Amino acid sequence: MALTLTLPVAAGGLQLYTLRGNTPVKPAAGKNVGPHASLPPEEAATGLGRPGAVAFNRIAYSAAHVVADPLAAVDPWIGCAVDWDATIAYRRHLWSLGLGVAEAMDTAQRGMGLDWPTSLELIRRSLDAAKEMPGALVASGCGTDHLVLENVKTVDEVIAGYEEQMAAIEKLDGKLIVMASRALARVAKSPADYERVYDRILSQAQQPVVLHWLGDMFDPALAGYWGSGNVEKAMDTALGIINAHPHKVDGIKISLLDKDKEIAMRRRLPAGVRMYTGDDFNYAELIAGDGFGKEAMHGQSDALLGIFDAIAPAASAALGELAQGNIEKFHAILGPTVPLSRHIFAAPTRFYKTGVVFMAWLNGHQKHFTMVGGQQSTRSLQHFAELFRLADAANLLEHPELAMQRMKTLLAMHGV
Repeated sequence: MALTLTLPVAAGGLQLYTLRGNTPVKPAAGKNVGPHASLPPEEAATGLGRPGAVAFNRIAYSAAHVVADPLAAVDPWIGCAVDWDATIAYRRHLWSLGLGVAEAMDTAQRGMGLDWPTSLELIRRSLDAAKEMPGALVASGCGTDHLVLENVKTVDEVIAGYEEQMAAIEKLDGKLIVMASRALARVAKSPADYERVYDRILSQAQQPVVLHWLGDMFDPALAGYWGSGNVEKAMDTALGIINAHPHKVDGIKISLLDKDKEIAMRRRLPAGVRMYTGDDFNYAELIAGDGFGKEAMHGQSDALLGIFDAIAPAASAALGELAQGNIEKFHAILGPTVPLSRHIFAAPTRFYKTGVVFMAWLNGHQKHFTMVGGQQSTRSLQHFAELFRLADAANLLEHPELAMQRMKTLLAMHGV
């Protein structure tokens, strides 16, 4: 029997919507392989290495969301309460699909509800949980968000801020993702200030790091990062820093939502340095690659994506097909997810986390639709209704009856 409910439509009013009834996407029994994760044969039946598992030929991190604790006695706009069991359970889910976890990043509401002490606790718990799953990848966000922004006056204070978080994460044996710094964007006077900061941080790193270039569509406070409002000049500065420390840089994630700029930078990276796509609009073709050049990494992108949290089964299934050379199946699985991603990341882009958490709730990965910082209120009912339709079109409603029941709950809360 068809599943039907009433949804608001963009033209105004309500309209019956019938779910397509397609089989939900089934994830591949995959695992990440490469310089950061490989499994010996004796582990083939445990954790990420299940019998018949498909070995991915891209490193793929999902930036993972946190599950709020709705029963905590805190003001959600001020305090930060996390349901640790549900949060870590979701990371185990991602690892079971062969995806790595980019921890305590923007998707986890870093700087938008998740403070540094809670972020460090999240990193500690995630790293501990990863030890129980052979081959599980974790890389953790290192920034300067514990600094009081308006009090930061000098580049030296920014360096000290990075060093504080760097030391805390490396004490846990964590791999670093060096996040873009609002404080640095505030006090830097020229590209030389960025060079000074990153030279200092990279020279101290215990293992190769992932750099992060987050565009101002995600965070307006990061406008003019790398010392210029001109993207090409900013790119030159970032590449200069990488070229000065190629053995300390695993890769760079850029989140500019511009595939041409990502490809241009990818082709200029030193040998062995990866481009981790952060383009939640064009990830399918960027991961598939164009085969440019003799250096393999110049012709393809690996992935560090917030959208992979919301589309994890499809991402896993598609990466498994890509690894087997089935490019048409890769696009057939991942292509339908792109309209959903573009909707979730629509302007104001910084509110995309709300759609990511909404998907987790629809699919039964958490019991409620509340967020730290009260961020569940940042999108409209119209937005959620279209997200529901697009998730259905992409075959990403893992349990359609549950998803429909929960969508009806949200509609009732809005008087529908």
